[in-house]
Amino acid sequence: MATNEYEGVLKKIEELTTNAGQIQDEVLGEILSRNAGTEYLRGFLHGQTEKQLFKKNVPIVTYEDLKPYIDRIANGETSDILLAEPITAFFLSSGTSGGQPKMTPVTAQVTKNCELFRRLYESPVIKHFGDINQAGKRMELMFARPEIETPSGLKAASVSTSIYNESNFRTILPKLYTSPIETIFCPDPNQGLYCQLLFGLIQRDEVVTVGSLFASTVLRGVKFLENHWQELCYDIKTGRLSDWITDLGCRNAASLVMKPNPEQADLIENICNCKSWEGIIRKLWPKARYIGCVCTGVMRQYTAELEFYCRGLPLVSAFYACSEAICGINLEPLCKPCDVSYTFLPNMAYFEFIPVENEHDESIEMKRNDEDTELVDLVNVKAGQCYELVVTTCAGLYRYKVGDVLMVSGFYNNAPQFQFVERKNVILSVDQEKTSETDLSKAVTEAKALLDPLGFILTEYTSYVDTSSAPGHYVLFWEIKGKEGKHCKELDPKIMVECCSKMEELLHYTYKIYRKRNIIAAVEIRVVKQGSFEALMDYYVSKGTSLSQYKKPSCIKSEEALKILDSRVIGKYFSPKLPL
Repeated sequence: MATNEYEGVLKKIEELTTNAGQIQDEVLGEILSRNAGTEYLRGFLHGQTEKQLFKKNVPIVTYEDLKPYIDRIANGETSDILLAEPITAFFLSSGTSGGQPKMTPVTAQVTKNCELFRRLYESPVIKHFGDINQAGKRMELMFARPEIETPSGLKAASVSTSIYNESNFRTILPKLYTSPIETIFCPDPNQGLYCQLLFGLIQRDEVVTVGSLFASTVLRGVKFLENHWQELCYDIKTGRLSDWITDLGCRNAASLVMKPNPEQADLIENICNCKSWEGIIRKLWPKARYIGCVCTGVMRQYTAELEFYCRGLPLVSAFYACSEAICGINLEPLCKPCDVSYTFLPNMAYFEFIPVENEHDESIEMKRNDEDTELVDLVNVKAGQCYELVVTTCAGLYRYKVGDVLMVSGFYNNAPQFQFVERKNVILSVDQEKTSETDLSKAVTEAKALLDPLGFILTEYTSYVDTSSAPGHYVLFWEIKGKEGKHCKELDPKIMVECCSKMEELLHYTYKIYRKRNIIAAVEIRVVKQGSFEALMDYYVSKGTSLSQYKKPSCIKSEEALKILDSRVIGKYFSPKLPL
C-alpha cells in the first residue's frame, strides 16, 4: 500500500467512526430502497422503506428462517426472492462452531466491501509494523476446499477459498507469499501443509510475518513441523521432495524452486534439534515482525502455547468478520489477545444489538423473548453491556442473528468497540442449569494455572455432557504437553484431581447448588494423548471443513467426534469433593 493510499485509508477510518450514526442510517436506507420490493421484504414492508417500519415489522431471524429462500435461489429461482442485486456466488461457513455449514449470498457489492475491508484492517497494522508487502513475504498457512456447484449453476465456497480463487490474489501470490497456489489447493491438507512449511523454510530469510486465518491453524503448523522437521531438512539438503508427497501440483511447484542446499538444511536442523522449542518461530524466521491470526473468542485458548513458540513476537488479531457479515477492525494491533477490541465499521452492514442480561453470577443468558426486546442501534450501545449481534446486509440478510455475544469495551470517536465474549448457545446443561462458553473458559483458565509450576501446558480442551449414567456430569477432554522434554506420565494424578475441584469452585452458583443436591455429578477431566485434537481436526476436515476456517467446537455434539477423543484417553480424573 503506497504511503498516500495508507494515509487516505486512516483518514477514511476517522470519517467512518466520527459519522457512525449518519452512515448507519444511510446504509439501512440504501438496503431498503433497493430491496423493499423483494418477495421477502414485501411481505413485511409492503414496498415502504421507513426505518421505524422496518424495526417494527421485520422479524429477527436465524439462518433456519432464511434457509428456504436461499435454497430456492440455489435451486435456480431468481435472486429477487431475497434481494434485487444479482447473486454471483455463495459463501459457506465452516460449520464447526455452530453445527451445519451455512450458505449465504454473495453479490458484486459484497466483493467490493471485502476489498475495502482488507485495506481498512491492514492500515493499523502498517502503522505499527510498516508495509510488510514492501519488506518481504508472508509465510501464511492457507488451505482451499473444492467449490460446490449448486443446481442454479452458482458456486458455493468458503470465504477463504473464494479469495484464493480471485485473479488478483493469484497475481500477487508469488511476490507476497511463500506458498505456491498448488499447495493451497492441494486436496490432501497434510501434503499441502508439508509443502507450505517446506517453501516457508526455503525462503526463511525473506519472511516478515507468519500466520494463518486462525491461531489453531498456526499451532497445527508448528506441531506438524515438530514431527517432520528432520524430513523437511533432508528435502532441503538434497533438493528433492519426499516420495509421500504424491500431489502433482505440489511436486511441479517444488521442481521449479528446489535445489540442494546443505548449508541451509544444517542451519535449520541445528535450530530444531534442541531440548526446548520455546521461541522456535522467531528462530526459524528471524525477520518476522508478528504472528497474524485470529486469537480472540474460542481461539484465546491457543494463545499461551503460541506465545511459548513465538516468544516476544506480537500476536495480531486484525479483524472481526464472519461468513454472514464484515464487522470490525483492531485499531491497536500491539495489544495482548485478551485485551483486543474491534471497532465496528458503520459502512459494512446495518448493526443492531439484543441486550444480554445476567442469569447467574458470571454467566450470561439471552432475554427469553426477542419479540419483547427493543433492539439497540450501533451508536446507542452502552459501555460494559453485553449484546447479541444482529445484522442487516446488502446480501439479503435482514435482522439476522449472527450468534455472537459481544461486550462494549469503549468507543473510538462515535463508533463502539467490542470484545468477543462467546458464541450463543454453546453451553453445557445436565438439568436446568446453563453453563456458557465464558463460564467454562474462566474455570479452565484458573484450573490450568495449577499445571504451570510443574512444567506442563494445557494445549487444547473441549467438553460434552455425559448422561450415560445418572446423574449426568460435565466431561472435559484435556490435551497436556510437558515443557523441557517432560512427559505426561510424570504428571501427578493428585494435581489433575485438584484441577477438577478448582473448576467446580469457579463455576456459577446454580451449578454448585445442583452439585450439592446431587442433581449433577462431579466434573470429570479426561486427559488425551498428544495429537488427539489434530485427529479431531482431521475428522472435521475430512467432512468438508476448510483447514483455514476450522474452529474446534467448545462442546462436542457429534458421536463420531466423541469416539475419536474417547479412543485416545490416557487418564480420567474426578472432583472428589463438593464445591464450596
